[in-house]
Amino acid sequence: MKRRDIALAGALLIVIAFVGVTIWHFIAPQTTEQGTSPSPQTTKEISINGAGATFPFPLYDKWISEYCKARPNVKINYQPIGSGGGIRAHIDKTVHFAASDAPLSEEQLRRAPGTLHIPMTIGAVVVVYNLPGAPEGLNFSGEVLAKIFLGEITRWSDPAIVALNPGVQLPDKEIVVVHRSDSSGTTYVFTDYLSTVSQKWEEKVGRGVSVSWPAPRAIGAKGNDGVVVTVQQTPYSIGYVEFTYAMKTRLPYGKLMNAAGEYIEPNIESIKKAVEYVAVELPRGDESWSTVSIARSLARNVQARGAYPIVSFSYIMVYKELSTLPGMDEATARALVDFLWWCVHEGQNYAAELYYVPLPPRVVKLNEDTLEMITFNGQRVLRS
Repeated sequence: MKRRDIALAGALLIVIAFVGVTIWHFIAPQTTEQGTSPSPQTTKEISINGAGATFPFPLYDKWISEYCKARPNVKINYQPIGSGGGIRAHIDKTVHFAASDAPLSEEQLRRAPGTLHIPMTIGAVVVVYNLPGAPEGLNFSGEVLAKIFLGEITRWSDPAIVALNPGVQLPDKEIVVVHRSDSSGTTYVFTDYLSTVSQKWEEKVGRGVSVSWPAPRAIGAKGNDGVVVTVQQTPYSIGYVEFTYAMKTRLPYGKLMNAAGEYIEPNIESIKKAVEYVAVELPRGDESWSTVSIARSLARNVQARGAYPIVSFSYIMVYKELSTLPGMDEATARALVDFLWWCVHEGQNYAAELYYVPLPPRVVKLNEDTLEMITFNGQRVLRS
């Protein structure tokens, strides 16, 4: 071959290579986008809607703020309407995810087949009070609390309360009980505990997100924040709220006797202790969680020293097959799962500063397995 022909052939190969690289440059991004989850930097705006529990709202609000800073195209709207409202929205399929401190009952599961339970955080319910002249950290037992909320103990000077607080001058004033007026997971956790420690409470009132309150002087308030405000404004009142709300507002809160006979102050360490002693065998995410209760597991555990007794998971619930939700598309499905994965991992770093307990490793692994179950049109959403 002549030198001139060799030079022409070389030049032609260079041109072909250049054209090939140029074509690949334009084709490759499209192929990659079709084969993986949407990039957080995609320009398409995605809206995710959730509703439910006020119990974890301070943490969820923080999660949403931090997550959306890194993914400005994703807008997450969460309405703290109470666990009961979240469960109804989930069953009616009017939200992408719902939050509840109470797991779905068997009857609710039948109305929402394909529901996944994802425990997202761990918190505590504390007893708060407004008692002029009395110190913080009054002692309570489960039995005495049940009698107060049953209306059997009606005055702060009752001998049963005095016996738990030797040396404390308690006023001879009528007790005003403050409770949630809305359908509430915090109520479920509190009444679940009272049902466990008091047979009379279980028989007369029972556990639930909404119950009939028998105390003669009882005031209902909406949301944890509503209970806080009502207790603050009502002298000689007593109520129950998620621990974060008591800490943020500096309301006096009581110590509670555990099964080991200790009066335990609610704090991050005593809540962590409770989780360490939990003997609950957790189900898979796609199984029933109706019988899971940290409070019930602790109530009879006399070895649980240092453990605060009213502790609970708070759940997010989603459908295993996301295409069953009206208007759901693939991009929104992937953004939702990405957000939940972030909450289970990076999001746990924000828990302690807001007085929640990060999930233990075994619960994180359980949630990973659950998130891997989620599909859209039969195809798994979560990808490596």
